[in-house]
Parts: sequence; C-alpha cells; structure tokens
Amino acid sequence: MKRADIRNVAIVAHVDHGKTTLVDAMLRQSGVFRANEEVAERVMDSTDLEREKGITILAKNTAVRYGDLTVNIVDTPGHADFGGEVERALTMVDGVLLLVDASEGPLPQTRFVLRKSLEAKLPVVLVVNKVDRSDARPAEVLDAVYDLFIDLGAGEEQIEFPVVFCNGRSGQAALAPEDVASSPDLKVLFDVLVEHIPAPHYSEDHPFQALVANLDASPYVGRLAVCRVHQGWVHKGDTVAWCRAGSPDEAPVRARVAELYKTQALQRVDAGPEGAGPGDIVAIAGIPEIMIGDTLADPTDPRPLPGVRVDEPAISMTIGTNTSPLAGKEGQKMTARLVKGRLDAETVGNVSVRVLPTERPDTWEVQGRGELALAVLVELMRREGFELTVGKPRVLTKLVDGKVFEPVERVSLDVPEEHLGTVTQLLASRKGRMQHVVSHGSGWARTDWLVPSRALIGLRSQLLTETKGTAQLHHVLEGWEPWAGEIRTRQNGSLVADRRGKSATYALINLQERGTMFIGPGEEVYEGMVVGENARREDMDVNPTKERKLTNMRSSTAEELVRLTPPRVLSLEQALEFLREDECAEVTPVAVRLRKVLLAQADRARLRARARDQEAVLVSD
Repeated sequence: MKRADIRNVAIVAHVDHGKTTLVDAMLRQSGVFRANEEVAERVMDSTDLEREKGITILAKNTAVRYGDLTVNIVDTPGHADFGGEVERALTMVDGVLLLVDASEGPLPQTRFVLRKSLEAKLPVVLVVNKVDRSDARPAEVLDAVYDLFIDLGAGEEQIEFPVVFCNGRSGQAALAPEDVASSPDLKVLFDVLVEHIPAPHYSEDHPFQALVANLDASPYVGRLAVCRVHQGWVHKGDTVAWCRAGSPDEAPVRARVAELYKTQALQRVDAGPEGAGPGDIVAIAGIPEIMIGDTLADPTDPRPLPGVRVDEPAISMTIGTNTSPLAGKEGQKMTARLVKGRLDAETVGNVSVRVLPTERPDTWEVQGRGELALAVLVELMRREGFELTVGKPRVLTKLVDGKVFEPVERVSLDVPEEHLGTVTQLLASRKGRMQHVVSHGSGWARTDWLVPSRALIGLRSQLLTETKGTAQLHHVLEGWEPWAGEIRTRQNGSLVADRRGKSATYALINLQERGTMFIGPGEEVYEGMVVGENARREDMDVNPTKERKLTNMRSSTAEELVRLTPPRVLSLEQALEFLREDECAEVTPVAVRLRKVLLAQADRARLRARARDQEAVLVSD
C-alpha cells in the first residue's frame, strides 16, 4: 500500500548551484510566509556560520503543502566534506531533485551526490537551474548530465529521468529553457515532483518501524530523534522498542514517546491525536541517549532496520588544549575535560567525525571527510569560547595487500586559458594526473584531474596566487590508490619569533623585506610563534620586537617616509593549509596564531641536528 498524500524528496547538488535558494522559492509559493513578512534569503541556512560562508553545513527538513499533498523537503549540503549529512538525508526520502547549474554543468560534488542517490536506488528528477545566466548552456549541460549517469553505471530505469528548467531565485520553472522567463511560478516543478517521486509504500499489517536519521535538541524536552517512519503508526505516549545500531546483539530497550512532532514549513508542531504513519518525518522526544542509526520499533515485535552507513574519513588532525604562553587570556574553556566533552558531543550528531585518543592526555585525533569539515568544527568551538591547539591536517592511509594506499580526489578546475600552462605544471608537480580538458569557448578552460588528497592541502591559496585570483577549484573523494611518494606542498619557510614581547613598527619594516608578515605592530608575540612567511625555503628566527634606538644625532634619512605593508591576515582555513609538519595553530575566540610545535629555538636546533645525523648515517650505510 502507499500513502498518496505524502512525498519525501531531498534536494542534492554541487555547492552553490542553488539548492537553498530554490527551497526558499518553494516555501514562499506554498504560502508559508505572510504577504508582509520580511524573510531573509536562504532561510534554511539557519546558523551564523552557514550564512557567513554562504554554504549549507547541516541537512535540514521542511514541509510544504501543495494542494492536498504534504511535500517533505530535505535540503542537503553540497560540499563532499559534509557527505555524512547527504547520506543521512537519503535515508529519509523516496526520491531526489538533482540541481545542476545551467552554465557550470555537473561538477565533482554533483558526481558525489548523484552516486549516493543511484546507490540508494532513488528516482531522480533533474533540475537545470540558473537558466537566466548570460552564459547559460542548458542543452550542453543536459548532455553532460546524461554522460555522468552513464559514467556512474546508472540502469535503464534510472537514466530515464524527467528534466525541469528553472530560475530558482525568481521562482520560475518550465519544461523548456526558453519558457522559464514567461512562467509565473514553480507549478511545473511541483507537478513533475508529484508525478515522478513515488509515494511512501508500506505493509498494512507490518509492526511499527522508524529509523533515526538526525538528532536535534530542544531547551524544553531535551534530545530530539528525527525519524522517518517506515512502517506502522506511532502516537504521543506510546511505548516503543529502542534498538541500538551499535549493539545489534543487545536486547531492545523499552522507551516512552514523551513528545511527537511533525514539521510544518519551518516549525515543529504537535502531531496531534492521529499520530504519525508510514512516510512521515517526525521528531520524537523522551529517549535522552538515542543515536543516529538507531531504530524505534514495536515493543511486541521489534524489527531493527539497517543503520546509516557513511564513507570512511580521509583526513585527520589533532585538537587539544592551548599550550602557548598566551593561554587563558582570550577564552573561557581551556581544560582537557571541556575539550574532550565537546568533541564527544560532536560525534553524537555528526556521523562522519571520529575522535581517537593520542599519546598526550590533553590532545585527541579528530578524523573527518575533509579539511573544511574539520575547520568548521574548530571554528564552532572557538566561537563557543574554547582555546585550542590544532595540528596540521594529514591524510589517513590504509594497508591493502601489504601496500600503503592513500585517498585520491577528483579535481575540476576552471581557469582562463592564459593560465592553463601554469596550472598544469603546478598540479603535475603535486602528482596530479590530467583526465580531461575542454574549452568553453569564452576564454576559459576546464581540466579534470586525479590528485592525492594530501597534495590539495595548501593548493587553493597557491592557485589563486598563480592565476591572479581567477581559478575555481572543486574536488571530491574518488577512491584509494597506492602511495604516490613525497609531495612538497609548501616551498617557503617561516619567519619565527625568537623572544616574547610586543611587535614594533621598526622591526616589522626591516622584516617585511625578508618575506610576508602575518602580524602588525603592537601585537603580542612569543618565542616559537610564526610571524610571517620567509621568501626562502628555510625557516628564519627573527626579532619582531626590536625598537629603534634614540640618539641625539639627526639621521640624514630621517625625512624619508617608510611605509609598513599591511600584514596578511590568515583565516582559519588558510592557517591550517599553511602549516608544516613541525607547526600547529593556536586558535582562540579572538585570534588564530601559527606557532612551532617546539617553541624553544634551542630545542628546534637540536631536533634539526639529530635529523641531519640520522640522515648521514643512512647515507653512509
């Protein structure tokens, strides 16, 4: 049987192809907002960090009414770093809307989300968005999407997908690109969605089953388990069987549904006396320790559902308490207990993050999908008042038949054709292998590469420098390949402070001839702190606190005006990309500082001497 009054759909796409903007338009046209209500753009991006970065980080669901139907829509992230959110979202829906930019076409993360959708055997409705762009090429993009389906091994049924052309920002859709501008609304999109996304199916006599796909929290009722009901019905006050995904052999625990909520537009409302049935996406309160992947079932006949499976982490870095001389001056949360508690809390709601102990009691290894996902976690923690020491991101490896394998990324790079040679040389030096190159005919070229994940650390900044800020880089995990050998990702050394004090203008004017400075005058520095990037390959210990000596003699050059170049202020992501093996980042609510792992100049000198001695012994042997 099927619930003909419900449709559950996820919107998936490459980052910045218009998912959240389209959801905005669907909400507006379904009458969610009052005529005079002021609503922010990208209303589904509800966190400060999502609005600042202009990306979706967490998958969220909303519900709109279309005639007699309830359409549950799950907005998903486009970044592959947040792929765990996509995989969780796909467990809640019966089909997907695949958005593709009418100019850019399918990109690496389009491949990622489509592959996950095809593996889940979900029907796809293609939405070619942004057809109003001056450089839109909808026919070519449609052909490229067909090629992508074939490349991903789509079956005959899967490749026969409907196509809708859309301008998400203005809320217009049509079956032909030339008709979008004259379309009054998104009715065509809603009609195709209702026709091609199947209604939830269920068995009439099947006992209750619901899979926990997300977690949320309420200040009034505590932890909320966001579930997709697969079979049966549930009501507020019912007793259910809680089946833990991590302990399949453990007997189910009886629990009570304290509160049962459904989603209407952007709000949760009480499900009422009718409760929730097959296909409904609900939030259940009353089970404080429930986790993602757990099953809620009929206590008289508990039948656990398969848990949520996510891809393995590919990147790790260490996160620990702040150990710099400035520790405790800028944050409120500095103890190992608080840091460990926050990291453990992250693993509850983020299925793609793992936290492992290290040799140090105040430091932990945090593993995730990518650099951005881990940088977002650190950014959230610093905003919560934590002071942290963050290590250099490293790729995870695994042994296959006695050989070391490393993660490899599929990279898509759009650059002006004049920079194509420079970019090719840069990626080739990082063990990249070009797969495909095509010219758009407008002075731009797109190249596709397979590149080791570790070679991408620090690549974005270097690309922007080499291409005068024009390069557009997108990448997604492709698989695992044998270790590619040594890759030098940063050519220049660091300028390292050799003492503690406040930086002086006189010292910085002299030092800026040596390289690029990261600090300005009057900033607190300490021994071992990285204050700039050296123009040469090796590190250099410098004194940024040196002040001008005052004498009674007037200098012949006293009237000359010497300008201090503004410092290069690194964001958290840029700081993590800049780090070398012997460096780490001090992250506080106020600042991001780079430093050496060993602060004392003498300790670092001894370590270098020991390394040279060991190298000499190996050469002699």
